[in-house]
Amino acid sequence: MDDLNIKCLSTHNESLAFSPDGLSQAIDLNKILGSQSIVAARGLVSAVNPNHGFEGMGLDGWKRLAATFQRTAERVRAVNMTCGFHNHTVEFQPIEGKRPIDVLAGVTELVFHLDVSPCRQAEVDPVAFMEQYPGRTHSVLCSDWPANRNKHQPLLGDGKENWKQLFAKAESVGGLRFYLIQQETSDLPMTEAVQKDLERFRALHP
Repeated sequence: MDDLNIKCLSTHNESLAFSPDGLSQAIDLNKILGSQSIVAARGLVSAVNPNHGFEGMGLDGWKRLAATFQRTAERVRAVNMTCGFHNHTVEFQPIEGKRPIDVLAGVTELVFHLDVSPCRQAEVDPVAFMEQYPGRTHSVLCSDWPANRNKHQPLLGDGKENWKQLFAKAESVGGLRFYLIQQETSDLPMTEAVQKDLERFRALHP
């Protein structure tokens, strides 16, 4: 990364990184990489609900997860890092009348790495989310939507997202620190798809 002049601004982390001993190791690793944000990925659920995944957690499970984030945020604050969460679709689906994402957002120091496509799949407007929680979307994962007939993600700008509007809101209200261009599936070879996405991002966000 140093040879390519690439910065690591955040890392995705599994459940071990949010245990007391694992967090010490995660902090050390993030310091080495130069990252300032320890972000929870899907595997974190095993710490609070090992048998069923996010979908089977129930509201109490989400509250336990929020408590884990609270402890993490307090600890990493001392080393000038943040605790982040990468959303999926399930966090926007109400349980007992309350969305899990709102339970997590009750941890006021938790920041979000907002993945656009899952928001839209859950019929949630990412702009509205940023307005609801201003200053807390530190990263936007630029993933266009909906999937095409091959069930592949469209190239950036080929989907339905209004990227210029989203960029403006992220930078004025969301609290954005950086963008991540995400391409998980494509009709093109992956390296070609990523190159095209980067070119399109630069065109949409000069």
